[in-house]
Amino acid sequence: MIYQYGRRYIILVIITLLSLNLACALGLPFPERSQVIPTPTQNSNNDATSTENKAPESIINPTVEPTVVSPTETTQSDNPTPSPNNSTIETKKLAEKQLFILPGGEPPTLDPHLSGDSTSAEYVVEIFSGLMVYDQQLNLMPDLAESYQISDDGLVYTFKIRPTAQFQDGKAIRAADFKWSFERACDPTTLSPTADTYMGDIVGCRDKLKSKVKEVAGVKVVDDLTFQLIIDEPKAFFLAKMTYPTAYVLDRENVENGGADWYKKANGSGPFKLAEFSLDQNVIVLAKNENYYRDPKPILEKVIYLVNAPINSMTGYEQSLGIGENADTTYDAIEIGTNDLGRATDPNNPLSKELVTVNSLSIFYVGFNTRKPPFDDPKIRQAFNLALDKKRIVKLAFQGTVSAANGIVPPNMPGYKNPDLSDYEFDPEQARQLIADSSYGDPSELPDITLHVGGDGGAVGPVIESIVQSYKINLGVEIAVEESSWANFLNDLNRGDSSYQMYQLGWVADYPDPQNFLEVLFHSKSEQNHGGYNNPKLDQLLDQARATQDAESRLVLYQQAEQMILADAAWIPIYFSVENWLVKPYVQNFNIPPIKIPKLQYISIAEH
Repeated sequence: MIYQYGRRYIILVIITLLSLNLACALGLPFPERSQVIPTPTQNSNNDATSTENKAPESIINPTVEPTVVSPTETTQSDNPTPSPNNSTIETKKLAEKQLFILPGGEPPTLDPHLSGDSTSAEYVVEIFSGLMVYDQQLNLMPDLAESYQISDDGLVYTFKIRPTAQFQDGKAIRAADFKWSFERACDPTTLSPTADTYMGDIVGCRDKLKSKVKEVAGVKVVDDLTFQLIIDEPKAFFLAKMTYPTAYVLDRENVENGGADWYKKANGSGPFKLAEFSLDQNVIVLAKNENYYRDPKPILEKVIYLVNAPINSMTGYEQSLGIGENADTTYDAIEIGTNDLGRATDPNNPLSKELVTVNSLSIFYVGFNTRKPPFDDPKIRQAFNLALDKKRIVKLAFQGTVSAANGIVPPNMPGYKNPDLSDYEFDPEQARQLIADSSYGDPSELPDITLHVGGDGGAVGPVIESIVQSYKINLGVEIAVEESSWANFLNDLNRGDSSYQMYQLGWVADYPDPQNFLEVLFHSKSEQNHGGYNNPKLDQLLDQARATQDAESRLVLYQQAEQMILADAAWIPIYFSVENWLVKPYVQNFNIPPIKIPKLQYISIAEH
């Protein structure tokens, strides 16, 4: 899932009026803006350890037993263990008003079949749902399904739909609803940027996406409560893909009668329903779904996201939002950047007791368009890797709170280690020699180069500034930076003929498996391979890993694939991300998953 990092800008403006609607309907002031990010399977390893970031020299020597997704048959409990809140495990008496206020990002879409970024997913995973879901401990469990079976040959998945499953208006959800939803996702007219990646394993989906057939052969309604999927070959990670929004069920009547913006009045099935979508009023409001079909039922009555609100988030958290009758109302939780981290980590500051930090399963990187000059030449890609002192850049930009990336797969990926990766160490002299040895011969012969970033017209941030400056100093190459709105940036990036030469982006795991990074982002046939990287030897390795059922053999193949990607400099991995949040002590069971999954149904507000 595409992840936009670091777009936090401080606007020192006093709020006058955000929304009469919000003030009248909720009887409170209101707040500001921010952004946010969500996996294993039945039998997944919840005791997986994280590896340290190392960049030794040589090749892969696996010594761990990996965790892979390979369930056969299960019926999961509806009562997963609740996760502790940020400051205490004790459950306190609930407040009368169950209202949760936090900053939010502006989503490019709330249509699950079109969403592919973490900002949209923040809302989509709460409003809609699918066959499978991850709980707070990253256990894969049935969601709208109550159970599933996998055939002996690993090709046929049969799901039993919960008899109590229903949309938010109370309408029953049946197998035919899933059939229609899957057909819509695979319909070329839907223009889903993610259907090929997450549903392409289903027999006939890719044929329909190419307009070769009118119906997906591998999607079958057995009876009202039995839904069947047939895939093209056994895959250890297929069930995990069914947690992705592209596989969510939609209400056909809602979609077909609602026009292009049907999702603004969505009849979803998730724990929360969309109560208000008013970007012109800077607010997105979610309300508890009274018809939610499984435990844990949501406790919060309303969740209010202030989107692009003109108030500094720390001010809104520490003092007040400063508007309306409830002028003392504050944000209940905010994600903080490095500018505020010093205060939050100071043990003498009360804020330190409210700090929650989690290692995300995500990576920040600079991508190359390998189909366009100059990055069609691997020596230029290698030189651009060698010219960056990533460790220094990251240390200065993030005050040592995140790790420079020496690989592609985050080191906290459950069941996966690759400690002997050989990465590019900072060596500007070798970088200049590579350019001399390249088809260009000299930096002055390189074409004009532009680095594309998503944003809202503000400063591009210290990491991008450092990267641009490093190339100027170390290579004598001037890099222009072009900023586009997040929605336009994604649209341009998802075009098969994207003109971007370089682009800055992040990727957060959709499910905890190295395949979600290595194959999804680098296989030549993957729709998420935005740089057009094409390496037949890598494709062969990834194809072999995809079809391998033995866990240890599969791990070795992915380790080799990761090293091959690094050696060929398909990317510049910059850093593995960490999320830092301030959360009020009265917010119970606020857990930050390392990937985008539902979390609001676990949260409650204690008396305070």
